[in-house]
Amino acid sequence: MTEAVLLVGGKGTRLRPLTINTPKPMVPAAGVPFLAHQLARARAAGVKHVVLATSYLAEVFEPYFGDGSAHGLRLTYVHEEEPLGTGGAIRQASIALTSGPTEPVLVFNGDILTGLDIGDLLLRHERAQADVTLHLTRVADPRAFGLVPTGPDGRVLAFTEKPRRPEEIVTDQINAGAYVFRREVIDTIPQGRPVSVERETFPGLLAARAVLHGVVDASYWLDLGRPAAFVQASADLVRGVVHSPAVPGDPGEFLVLPGARVADGARLLGGTVVGAGAYVAAGAVVEGSVVLDGARIEEGARVRASMVGTGARVGPRTLLDDVVIGDRSDIGADNELREGARVWCGTAIPDAAIRFSAV
Repeated sequence: MTEAVLLVGGKGTRLRPLTINTPKPMVPAAGVPFLAHQLARARAAGVKHVVLATSYLAEVFEPYFGDGSAHGLRLTYVHEEEPLGTGGAIRQASIALTSGPTEPVLVFNGDILTGLDIGDLLLRHERAQADVTLHLTRVADPRAFGLVPTGPDGRVLAFTEKPRRPEEIVTDQINAGAYVFRREVIDTIPQGRPVSVERETFPGLLAARAVLHGVVDASYWLDLGRPAAFVQASADLVRGVVHSPAVPGDPGEFLVLPGARVADGARLLGGTVVGAGAYVAAGAVVEGSVVLDGARIEEGARVRASMVGTGARVGPRTLLDDVVIGDRSDIGADNELREGARVWCGTAIPDAAIRFSAV
């Protein structure tokens, strides 16, 4: 049986105000919590048991997902009272694993959307007889990531976490946030203290001459750490750019959830989602955006690449471009917000009060 540990304990501070009351993996993407997409893809790859390593707002997960049976999985929840880092969280979650010492355990981060073939990653791990196999991807600018050069046979040669000097950029291959561990390797991670797999576990294993194998994959990959990336991920899931069995509908230009109302003359495109009970008025244009449950987009408003929070209102003729509107906020008529502006939950903005500014 293949088991998995899913790291969902982060605070998601870069995604505020989306994550003030909601942990990042529970923020909706393509109509369901983002975590639902990860669980569905794990199940499709043959995973039967997933341990959720929780910390921030841990109480939110179990009421939604329960024991996992509705999703074709068995779910176990392991909570860390104090943040333990990636390695510490994996080690603590391992108390719920039942795999034998040489069996593979899939580990992946709760904020990465990828088209990775998980079954192939597991197969490559077995073929390499590796202690740990890492999913790697190539990026144009690797400075914000952990660099992982590999040899011709795929064996990992080194780790450089977020290089600061030009001479440290020795590859464009980065740690993509999914791993396969031999179970007994997880048991060597120190318990009860913060541990970083990127800075401590992997370099230590390499120094001890463990077999670390890298699989470079060119499929879709997106780090959902920032609001713009989260909105893009939702749109790409809706349009079928990356496949997820959890999307509640066929691929297309928009997804309208049950109970939503879209007036004649409104335009939805670019992978837009309109949540349950939300309303889009005539003349409004919503492109590549997420309109959460109960929100209202009034007449003539234009919303692009933005997220409109639960119960929020976007007034007539207002323009939003790359903006996050917090829950229950009210944006008056004839406003214009652009370039990463964020409006905190419950904020009220009068008519024609803002032009091109961040909040």
